Amino acid sequence: MKLAVAGREAYAYTGGKPFDAALPCVAFLHGALLDHSVWTLHARSLAHHGHAVLAVDLPGHGRSAGPAVRSVEAAAEWLIALLAAAGVRRVALVGHSMGSLIALEAAARLTGSDLDIEPTRLAMIGTAFPMKVSATLLDMAAAAPDQAIDLVNALSFASLASKPANPGPGTWLHGANRALMRRQQAAYAAAGHGNLFLDDFGACDRYAGAPAAAAQVRCRARLILGARDGMTPPKAAQALAAALRAEVTTLPAGHSLMAEAPDAVLAALQAALA
Repeated sequence: MKLAVAGREAYAYTGGKPFDAALPCVAFLHGALLDHSVWTLHARSLAHHGHAVLAVDLPGHGRSAGPAVRSVEAAAEWLIALLAAAGVRRVALVGHSMGSLIALEAAARLTGSDLDIEPTRLAMIGTAFPMKVSATLLDMAAAAPDQAIDLVNALSFASLASKPANPGPGTWLHGANRALMRRQQAAYAAAGHGNLFLDDFGACDRYAGAPAAAAQVRCRARLILGARDGMTPPKAAQALAAALRAEVTTLPAGHSLMAEAPDAVLAALQAALA
């Protein structure tokens, strides 16, 4: 599904079903250097079980026109504009990593606003606050982005041989994730927008608004965390969970939970949306 947001084309995957804004809507926000495809199983399942789904490509990612927005706050405003363009009035916000911060910020901005879009649920996957990024990694990304991608990819999985369940046997989770990140990085540079790694990870590193946003949120919240997450360890989400009075689900996985534990993530999302 294509939409016009701030004069630029934006893409959202609807889970294989026509989008119907009258149905309960779920908006999915991907993490840094990723796109809507990380949500394929979850988006399709919810779309075929009574939900309207918008698994978005953030600006400069996937099929959405660039450049990227360079702050979590700006990404939240972009998302709200996309929801308005789609005619959404009630929405559950689901985000992974960088996308979890965007979901949080959007939920806060929509709460009590005059935009006539009500946040009904908030699910934050592989999240933390602060989501700081080491200066060493940012320097590596500036000089050798593929090397930085390899490091992040290695930290995103719980083992060297994570067992796939989706898309299916024979899928190499590490290789597929690395290929997706490298493709996003290369396409962004080829379009003349610069370094997507620095834009995305810099936005996470700079975001300081989580405490204020959490204080604004009134909808039910759930955190879905990986017990062996090397990027955003569960202990780094404790204060956020407390501030949101959130339910917490911890799964035997690393940072790429949707790939390593797809069925368990889906079950946790179904519980969060119930």
